[in-house]
Formats: sequence, structure tokens, C-alpha cells
Amino acid sequence: LDRNQIGDKGAQYLADLLCNNTIFTKLNLGLNEIGEKGAQHLADLLTNNKALTTLNLHDNQIGDEGAQHLADSLRTNTALTTLNLWDNEIGDTGAQHLADSLKNNTTLTALNLYGNQIGDKGAQHLADSLRNNTALITLNIHSNQMGDKGAQHLADSLQNNTTLTTLHVGFNQIGEKGAQYLAGSLKINTTLTTLHLSHNPIGDKGAQHIAGSLRNSTTLTILHLGWNQIGDRGAQHLADSLRRNTTLTILVLMYNRIGEKGAQHLADSLENNTTLTTLHLGWNQIGDRGAQHLADSLRRNKAVATLDLCGNEIGDTGAQYLADSLRHNRALIALELMLNQIGEEAVDRINELIQKNKRLAKLKC
Repeated sequence: LDRNQIGDKGAQYLADLLCNNTIFTKLNLGLNEIGEKGAQHLADLLTNNKALTTLNLHDNQIGDEGAQHLADSLRTNTALTTLNLWDNEIGDTGAQHLADSLKNNTTLTALNLYGNQIGDKGAQHLADSLRNNTALITLNIHSNQMGDKGAQHLADSLQNNTTLTTLHVGFNQIGEKGAQYLAGSLKINTTLTTLHLSHNPIGDKGAQHIAGSLRNSTTLTILHLGWNQIGDRGAQHLADSLRRNTTLTILVLMYNRIGEKGAQHLADSLENNTTLTTLHLGWNQIGDRGAQHLADSLRRNKAVATLDLCGNEIGDTGAQYLADSLRHNRALIALELMLNQIGEEAVDRINELIQKNKRLAKLKC
């Protein structure tokens, strides 16, 4: 029921209708202007409803009071596993209400607060709840202006939390210090498998801290560091960690200006790394020389299956290097080269070799 302008009255009708529901498990009411009153009606429904497992209320202007109503229902609800509240004008007070409910809730596994205004205080409240919560697996607080202080609060809680596996903290004005705090927690935490830190100005020093944690991490498998201003030095730090890391499978480094030098550092590490399967390097100005370095590593690497090199100022020369390497590589089955300066003939040659690898992969299965 997305985008239907049902308002708080419509939310009330639905809540009354679903009062005795035992069939419907998902309710999507995004972009419906239900406001705080509509959230209250739905919260009343959740207090007794045992069928609904997913509730999507994105873009509904519920504010702190609406968050409070929903939080109150979470204290007694034993069915809801996924709650989406992104873009709802929730501040630190609303975050506190939700955090307090999480301390006792044992069923909610995914909470999405993307695009609210919880700030560092709201992050602190959520972090405090994570010390005791044993159910939440995914927490998305992307775009919440939490800064380094908020990152510190979350990092402290991660040292004790043993259930959270996915954390989204992109677009939060987290700098080098915040990255350092999170990196420190990664050295201790044994459950987090996915960290989204994109769109944060951590720079090369922040990347160095994260890289340091990767050397010993045995759980993190997915790391998003796009738009982080890490440059070639940051790429070098990450490359050094990849020589030892044996768990990371997906690394996203789009829009980081790593250039040819950064590509070379990463390429050198790929010659020894046996676990990374997906590498996103789009829009990094690596050029033909950077493509050559990566091509050389692909001759020996047997793990990377997906390589994204979109928008990297690669021409036919760089494409030829990649094509030549594919004659020796049997692992790569997806190579993204859109928005470069490569002619059709070079693209066709590469596609032909990629298709051959895909056929070989299917035969192995």
C-alpha cells in the first residue's frame, strides 16, 4: 500500500481491520503521511498481533512521538522481526525510546533508521541497547549525522555485542577518529560480517585504521568504503591487509581517487589473496596503467569472480591488457567496463572470454 495518501485515518482503519489477523505477515505503508497518530494506531495493533513480522513505514513523518508509540509496542510484541522507519524525522529522543524497547525485545532482528536525525546522542542510546540486546542482526543508521562521537559509542558496544552481523553507518560525517574507533572494535568483535562505511571522510589514515583491523579479523566478509577519500595511500594500506586477511570476500572502493598507484597496490595484493571474490573499483581514475597492473594480477589470481572498473578512463590499450590476462584466468565471470573509452572490438573480445569462463564455471557446478 505504498504511496496511497491514506493518512492517520487510513492507518486506523487498517489497524482495526488487522486486529484479529492471522494470515498477513507483511505490511508496507511507506509514503502515506500517517504521522504520529497513524503510528499510534499501528502500535496498538502490534501490541496484540502475533502474525505480522514485517512493518515498513518509511517516509511517514511519524517523528519522535510516533517512534515512542512503536517502541512501547515492541516491549510486548513477540512476532515483528523487521521494522523500517527510514526518513521519518526521528531525532535522538525517538531513538532513545526505540533503544529502550530493544533492551527487552527478543524478536526484532532488523531495524532501519536510514535518513533520520538521531545524531551522536541517538547513536549512544542505540549503542547502549546493543550491550544487552540478543536479537538484532541488522542495524541501518545511514545518514543520521552521528559523527565521530556516535561512531565511538557504537564501537564501544560492538566490543560486547555477540549478535549484530550487519551495520550501516554511511553518510554520517565520520572521520579518521571515528574510523579508528570502529577499527578498534573490529579487532575484538567476533560476529559482525558486514560494515557499510561509505560516504564518510575517513581519508587515508582512517583507511589505515580499518586495514589494521582486517589483518586479524576472522569474521568480516563485506566492507563498503566507497566515497571515503582514501586515495592511493589508503588503497595501499588496504592492499597490505589483504595479503594476510582470509575472510573478506567483497570490497567496495568506488569513487576514492586511488589512481594508477592505488590500483597497483591492490593488484599486488591480489596475487596472494585467495578469498576476495568481488572488487568494486569504479570511478577511480586508474587509466590504462592501472588496468595493466590489475590484468597482471589476474593471470595468477584464482579467486576474484567480479571486478568493477566502470568509469576509470581505460582505453583500448588497457582493455587489451585485460583481455590478454583472461586467456590465462578462469575465475573471472563478471567484468564491468562501462563508461570507459574502449572500442567495440575490444569489448567483444573481453565479453567472449568472460562468457567462456561462465561456461566453465557452470561445468564445475
